[in-house]
Amino acid sequence: MGRDIESRTYTREQRQRYREKVQQCLDVFERMLAAHSFEFDEPLTGMEIELNLVGADYLPKMDNSEVLAAIADPEYQTELGRFNIEFNVPPGRLAGDSLRVLEDTLRASMNEAERRSSAMGTHIIMTGILPTVMAETFQGEWMSENVRYAAINDAVLAARGEDIHIDIEGPTGEALATYVDSVAPESACTSMQLHLQVRPEEFADHWNAAQVLAGPQLALAANSPFLMGSRLWAETRIVLFTQATDTRPIEYANQGVRPRVWFGERWITSIFDLFEENARWFPALLPEIDDENPREVLDAGGVPQLAEMRLHNGTIYRWNRPIYDVSDGMPHLRLENRVLPAGPTVVDTLANAAFYYGTLRTLAHEDRPVWTRMAFATANANFLEGSRQGIDADLFWPGVGELPASELILRHLLPLAHEGLDAWGTDPDIRDRLLGVVEARCKTGLNGAEWQTKAVRAFEAAGCSRAEALRRMVEGYAERMHANVPVHAWEMP
Repeated sequence: MGRDIESRTYTREQRQRYREKVQQCLDVFERMLAAHSFEFDEPLTGMEIELNLVGADYLPKMDNSEVLAAIADPEYQTELGRFNIEFNVPPGRLAGDSLRVLEDTLRASMNEAERRSSAMGTHIIMTGILPTVMAETFQGEWMSENVRYAAINDAVLAARGEDIHIDIEGPTGEALATYVDSVAPESACTSMQLHLQVRPEEFADHWNAAQVLAGPQLALAANSPFLMGSRLWAETRIVLFTQATDTRPIEYANQGVRPRVWFGERWITSIFDLFEENARWFPALLPEIDDENPREVLDAGGVPQLAEMRLHNGTIYRWNRPIYDVSDGMPHLRLENRVLPAGPTVVDTLANAAFYYGTLRTLAHEDRPVWTRMAFATANANFLEGSRQGIDADLFWPGVGELPASELILRHLLPLAHEGLDAWGTDPDIRDRLLGVVEARCKTGLNGAEWQTKAVRAFEAAGCSRAEALRRMVEGYAERMHANVPVHAWEMP
């Protein structure tokens, strides 16, 4: 969800002081990197999963505060829209049977959350965009009661100076073009974020590798083909999130001003590069000033919170984002992978995570790194192609050229994922089960986006309207999601 804030309006003086504090934090952070003063006993992973709430009609249901009260579990938190909640998974390891334990824990927790929420007529759906979200979803009281959300909404619109234009054309010819007067459509984007604790000196290699991997990740796991009744990109969440939080009027975009939802524009040599870019190129959205003097804290032998730098970083939505955090009085660094949609099932989620962590491990430790053989613009093009076409995408890979995403993953990336999970110490049986899900998805060509699209076509062929087809598809999706059968094995409804 991000850090809570106290205000939704700020003075000019606050903004000036905040810029100074961000720079002060950046100077202190540079000193900490030079001194190698970061905790790292062994790599820890973490996960956040954003979820949708629907009623008995499988339309969005605006009752997340009541649902959270019923679930009564601190690992579940509010999200931007009243039909969203977020599930935070405690940090864990990849060695041994950790992924199996994580799968069991996720299933048990979500089953219990579903049991409690369904008692009040609300069901939980895990997908990239809830297909029954329509324009009317964002009329009335759609936003969760949190000052941070209201402040971000106000700040985005103030910076833009005009309504937000959503303009998306899908590869099938369907399109959506509309203006909205809030960041409401952002709440339709529900994702899974994967965290990995990284040594400072190894962060750049991991970030560069994650950028290269983003296109194949999206092609493999796309699960957001519908928005407001239209079949758009296989992973529409990517373009929707980019447009819904764009602080730039058209003229600024034409000038090349960088968007806050950003893939990036270059390979990096240090995590410092990313935080420095934040300070140099992006004005503050939430200029909350903390009382801490980070220089004094560091000089006294303490661990500074670097609150302004962290808050500023939280309002710049890189698809692979650097994280500075303090836990139990010790600072550490994490790479947050924000590429993937939620769902379709817990086992699919764990398969996506195993593929990412395994392949990332191998790519980040290669003697001749893949990003030294690929232009950054090509990685960005793969990212967009994977989100637009999904499993049907053609992607470029050094040494083999352009080839179908499924072939790239089967022939070239899955072996790297196996090698990486072995290096993590993952139990071979668990490795083979989860990566077997990835392999089967590639061989069948059936991921979440493909299943949703084919199911809606089948309902429409039987005489349903698009709205009714989407509703009935979500009903069938929910049944299969809770059964935890991987999506490649789902039958058409």
